[in-house]
Amino acid sequence: MTIRPQNLEAVAPVLATFAVHQTGGVDDLKDAHLGEPVMLTGSNEAGPISNGGQLLGKLVALTLADGDDGSRLATVQIGGVCRLKISATYPAAGNRVVGGTAGTVKQAPAVSGDPAGGNIARGTVLAVNGAVDCTFLLN
Repeated sequence: MTIRPQNLEAVAPVLATFAVHQTGGVDDLKDAHLGEPVMLTGSNEAGPISNGGQLLGKLVALTLADGDDGSRLATVQIGGVCRLKISATYPAAGNRVVGGTAGTVKQAPAVSGDPAGGNIARGTVLAVNGAVDCTFLLN
C-alpha cells in the first residue's frame, strides 16, 4: 500500500488584511507579487520582503487593481502551511527562514544569542523541492 499524497497547503490557513506600503505615493505590492513572501513594513502595512528580512507571510490577494495606489489592501497568509520559492542559502527540512532575494526565502543564519528585538527567523520548513521551493509551516 502506498502513502496517499497530502495537500498540506489546505491545512488551517490563517489570513489577515494589511494596508499596502507605499514608496513615493506608489504601492510597493502589485499583482505580480501574489504568492510571494512579504514582510511587515510599518504599522499594519505589508510590503515585499527584503534580503534577510523577517517573514510576515505569503501574499494571497490584493483588492482593486495595480493602478489604484493608496486604496489597495493585502490579504496575507500569516499561519498554516504554504509553499514559498527559495534562494541560496537553500533551507533544509526543519530549518527556519528569513527573506531571500527577488521574492524568495532562504535558510535563516545561525545566531549566537538573540539580537535586540529577538531572533527574526520564522517557521519550520517541512519539505524542500530541490532549489525551487519549500513547504513551510508559518508558526
